[in-house]
Amino acid sequence: MRKIFLLIGLVVASISAKAQYEPGTFSIQPKVGVTASWMSNMPDLPFASLGFEKDIKSSPTGGAVVGAEFEYQAAKWLGLTAGVSYAMQGSGWEDTDLKLGGSTVKMRDAKIETGYINLPVVANFYLCKGLALKTGVQFGFMTNAKVKVSLSQSSGSTNQKTEYDEDMKDECEKFDISIPVGLSYEFNNHLVLDARYNIGLTKVNKESLQGEDDSKNGVFQLTIGYKIKL
Repeated sequence: MRKIFLLIGLVVASISAKAQYEPGTFSIQPKVGVTASWMSNMPDLPFASLGFEKDIKSSPTGGAVVGAEFEYQAAKWLGLTAGVSYAMQGSGWEDTDLKLGGSTVKMRDAKIETGYINLPVVANFYLCKGLALKTGVQFGFMTNAKVKVSLSQSSGSTNQKTEYDEDMKDECEKFDISIPVGLSYEFNNHLVLDARYNIGLTKVNKESLQGEDDSKNGVFQLTIGYKIKL
């Protein structure tokens, strides 16, 4: 008897899962995750010209993302989503130990840290049950921008630490447009794993440095969400 009820339960669960994809249905998906971001054409820091042994290479920086998306199932193979999220973005430079004479300077966590309220509008093309290829357009509104670095200098028995944190929002464009492309997979328990890359179309910097091209956002984000049928 227990096996019969178990079989009925599995059938009901299967029907419920399929109903999630019926055309005309709506769902909401809260999500949270991480970002790896960089700005294109970021210059290396020219420390060699100051007497140090090398320049500092640019590198990605990490952050977090949190938000939610609403989806309308237009067809079994097509879902249309609109969402809102807050994402930590930016770009950074490699951690480096610099030596000059008898002094050593340790540079840590050098980065441009930006925050955006993003509004993605995405089409999900379902290749098979649960697996979707996605692309669309995303509009971003900058909320903050800072340049930050931690410096630790040692010379003999003397040690000095400096924390640099300066607002640079006035030097940045406040509006951003990007093209998200990626894949997502919904598991049987309605958890959704989503990986996408946002290709920036608009420049971040208001004014270009002499000899440098405009910088644009490039953001990889990996999120886990839970899909709830409305």
